[in-house]
This record gives sequence, structure tokens and C-alpha cells, in this order.
Amino acid sequence: MKGDYQELVDEISTLLGAPATLENRDFGLVAFGAHDSDDDTAMDPVRTRSILTRRSTPAVRAWFEGFGIARATGPVRIPAAPEAGVFRDRICLPVRHRGVVLGYVWLLDAEPAPTDERLSAAMDVAARIGALLSDEARAGADLTREFGAVLAAGRGWQRDMAVAALREALGPDADGLHTVVCVTPWEDDTPSVRTVPSAAALAAVASPAGAGALSLAALVRLRSAGQLDPATSAADRLRTAAAPAATAGIALPRRGLAELGDSWHEAVSAARAATAEARFGPVADWAAIGPYRLLTALPRTPDAAPDPAVTTLLTPPHTELARTAEAFLDCAGQASRTAAELGVHRQTLYYRLSRVQQLTGLDLNDGEDRLLLHMALKRARL
Repeated sequence: MKGDYQELVDEISTLLGAPATLENRDFGLVAFGAHDSDDDTAMDPVRTRSILTRRSTPAVRAWFEGFGIARATGPVRIPAAPEAGVFRDRICLPVRHRGVVLGYVWLLDAEPAPTDERLSAAMDVAARIGALLSDEARAGADLTREFGAVLAAGRGWQRDMAVAALREALGPDADGLHTVVCVTPWEDDTPSVRTVPSAAALAAVASPAGAGALSLAALVRLRSAGQLDPATSAADRLRTAAAPAATAGIALPRRGLAELGDSWHEAVSAARAATAEARFGPVADWAAIGPYRLLTALPRTPDAAPDPAVTTLLTPPHTELARTAEAFLDCAGQASRTAAELGVHRQTLYYRLSRVQQLTGLDLNDGEDRLLLHMALKRARL
């Protein structure tokens, strides 16, 4: 990237016949052209200090900004001011992208002055520099605030405003294909997007588990809806930085940012399902969690008691009976499959199922009773 800046600065130097210097909007040095003149006045204290220390002083910055360079859309000529260490007249080419100033190209004004045509061509090069600076800023931007605001906002105008701010920060990437990844639990610090390939934004947000717990949200770019490898890789990388028992969930791919709230709900649901069911693995895809897509959508009331029908069944003395009932229902009520999965004799299975019916008062030959028991057992895992 630095080489690209140097080439563009050299192109401006050649166009205008004078060595150019590129600074970002904070007056930090990015690149500068070679000074091969024997004229001692070709440099002054301000330019010398800028090159040697790679930054201008606040006083110099205020002096130059007083000429309106932050608002200008074309070249600005600035007269010499020996008392400020500025011994030579200067030309400033504002570097802008999408209407925002991102830096400045500086040249020492000399005779003969560059023509308007050459200055116009130099401004075109400055616009290319602006696009590069914008891409670099976006690639390394910390969008924690914007991304977190979208996930925390309720439906309505607050979320609309938060989405608009995130869309502006992401630029063209905002309309691309994305998914959302949830890693939970998470510590306080949010890693840099540079450490997570394909991540457009990261944010630590309040976990649905409550009690001050956090989850990490990642907005991950995708190339196609059928290829979730970038999201899986991001989830695995982030899990290694989280708690040992952390799980992750991946939402359905979507284009644009309008449905980020739904994506976050899906990612959280998949992460919860991964915690509840080891068979999903530590990273679960929302599309593959089956009934947990509905169960995780139910209101969370951590202190609420389970359904009265299963209260006794879910106590520690009856753990094996609960496991048997869940396996039986997972196997669609097929006794032979259930007995094989549990590694027990079929008569043992029948005895356990009769005990389940006694404890719950439910009839395992009744479809609605089976549904209630199955949902209650799965819900208890969450």
C-alpha cells in the first residue's frame, strides 16, 4: 500500500515539476518525493521537520487549516510566513473521497507556476490517493461502536439510524453478502478485525444469558451463500481466544445490512444450541439446528420452572429416565432404534418408558403428549 502512495506522489511531482509530500488528515507523513535541488531554499523548517519527524506540529497544522484546506475541493495557495517557519509559498491539493477530506498533497510554489490544466490533472491523481486512503481506513477500521449499536437497538427508527451509520462506515462492502457469527461467552476486550480474516466488524455485546455476560458478534464477508468457510474459520479463530467452553453460531447468509437483527438472533440461537447439544459441535449453523430454531425463539426466563409435567423427571435421581425419554422421542418412538442407541435390552427400555409415564402423567402413545415432553426436554438443555 505504501508503494502505491509513493508512486502516486511521484506522479504528481512529475506533473507539476516540484517535489510533493503526502500527509494524512492528521498531518502525519505518508510519502514524499525526492529533493534533488542544490537550492538551499528548496526546503524550509516546516517541510524538513515534517519529513524527519513524520508529523507537523499542532501550531503548523492550525496555521494551514486556517486557509480552509479541510473544506476546499481544489488547489489552495498558501503564502509564506517566515515567523511560522514557512519560508516558501505552498500549494495544497486536498485529498478527498466521497466528499470527505482524508489528507493533503503539499508542494512548494515556484516560478513558473503550474498551469491550471496540470493542477487539474494533479487533482485527479489526488482523488486516486483518496480512494486508496479510504480503502485502507475501511480495511482497518474499528467499527465496534457502529456494529454494536445495530445489534443493541430495538426495532424502529433507532435501528434504522444505526444501520445507516454502519452502512456509511462500510462503504460499498455494506451491500455485499454477509453472515453474522456469535461466540459466547466472551471477555471484555474486542479483537481487531485485522486478526480475523473476512471479518468486516466485531463487537462485544450483552449476552442473552444476562447477568453481565458478554457475547462477541462478528460480521463476516462471504463470496457465495453456499460457502460458509470464511464464517467457520472466523468462529474457530475467535473461539480459541474465548473461554475453553465457548461455542459459536452462524446465521443464514444475507445481502446488505437491513436484516442484521434477524441474523444476530440466528447466530445467538445457533450458539445456544451448540452449548445444549454436543452433536452440533462447538460451531453450529442455524440452518442445521432443527427444533432449536423454534425453542431458542421462545422468551428466556432463566428463573422460570420447567413445565409441571416434567419437573420430577428433570431432577437428578431421574437423569437416566430423562435421557431414555429424549432418545426415544429423537428416534421417532421406534423402540428397536432407541434400545440400540442406548445399549439396553428392549424390555429395559419399556420399563423405563413406563416409569416416565408414571412420573409425568403423559401418555407416550399420544402425539400431543409426546410433543410436550420432547419440547420440555430440549428446552431444559437451553
